[in-house]
Amino acid sequence: MKFSVDKHEKYVAIRLDESSLTAENTPGLKSEFILLNAEGYCNIVLDLSMVSDCDDSQDLSCLLVGNRLCKKANGLFLVTGVAECIARLLEMSSIDQSLNIVGNLDEAEDLFFMEEIEKELLGSFDQEN
Repeated sequence: MKFSVDKHEKYVAIRLDESSLTAENTPGLKSEFILLNAEGYCNIVLDLSMVSDCDDSQDLSCLLVGNRLCKKANGLFLVTGVAECIARLLEMSSIDQSLNIVGNLDEAEDLFFMEEIEKELLGSFDQEN
C-alpha cells in the first residue's frame, strides 16, 4: 500500500497514493490509524484525492475505524478529496452519516484549529464556573 504521512503539531494528514480502495490496502490503512493514535495523534485527515475507485462499500468501513479512534481520543477524523463514485458508496452505505467530509486540506486544517480554539475557550469557561 502506498501512502504518505505528513505530521503537524495539531494533526496528521494521510494521503492514500493508490487509485483504488480495496481489500488489499484497507487493512494497512486501519493499522496506520491505530499507530498514529497510539503516538498521540487525535486529529487525522485522510486525503482520498488520488483514489478514484472502490471495490466494495465494505472497504470504506476502514474510515469508521479512524473516526472511532479519533472520537475516543477527543479529536477529529476528517476525510477530504472524495471522488463522486466514493461519495455515492458512502451515501448508499450510510457511512457518510458518521464521517466529517471536507472539500480540501485547507478546510480540514481550518476545522482542526477552530476545534482547538473551541476546546480552549470551553476549558477556560469551565474553570471560571
